[in-house]
Amino acid sequence: MALGKKGVTVFMTVLLAVCLAGLERIKENGEAVRAEAGAAAGRVAITFDDGPYGETTEYLLDQLREKGVKASFFLIGRNIEGNEGLVEQMDLDGHLIGSHTFHHVKLTGLSTEEACREILETGEAISRITGKQVQYIRPPFGAWNRELEQAVDMIEVAWTVDPEDWKLEDPEEIARRVLAEVKDGDIILLHDVYRPSVEAALEIIDTLRAEGYEFVTADQLILD
Repeated sequence: MALGKKGVTVFMTVLLAVCLAGLERIKENGEAVRAEAGAAAGRVAITFDDGPYGETTEYLLDQLREKGVKASFFLIGRNIEGNEGLVEQMDLDGHLIGSHTFHHVKLTGLSTEEACREILETGEAISRITGKQVQYIRPPFGAWNRELEQAVDMIEVAWTVDPEDWKLEDPEEIARRVLAEVKDGDIILLHDVYRPSVEAALEIIDTLRAEGYEFVTADQLILD
């Protein structure tokens, strides 16, 4: 049956409403898919070696707390004295704390006994502050072997992204190097003894979070 002019107008109005509703659903579904994709971007761990170090570590801890981010710190034993409050704050804030030896030495260049002493002395210094056993070790220079693995009752934590931040004074360049290669499951190596590295870390965190990444402690990646 043919529609009159009024009927055509009503029909077109209804059709337009249906189309608009459909477009809105498509938009909502698209936003939901993008949100889901962002949420599933992945998990990464941001880690810091060589601290604790006075103002830079304190500033970093304050910023991590404000952002609600958990990180991993591998401490040099000789740097702990005088910075006990920073170690205590790391523990209170829920960060992972591990040993990075007492004097930042290449462990494979030492006897097994000397290497164990380097690792355990730092672990004991941390434990006296936190009351917790230290379970993780990051060997300086990545120097680790099967003999040390069998002698030390700790889990080695390596890294997968190293911007060599200690060579650079430009936070933006450090961040660029990390962001150019980071992916799901990566462990990022930085140093909290350098202010440019700390500034870069905060930029990395903000950028990756905006992309949907979740920051976890290193143990959550290596034990999963």
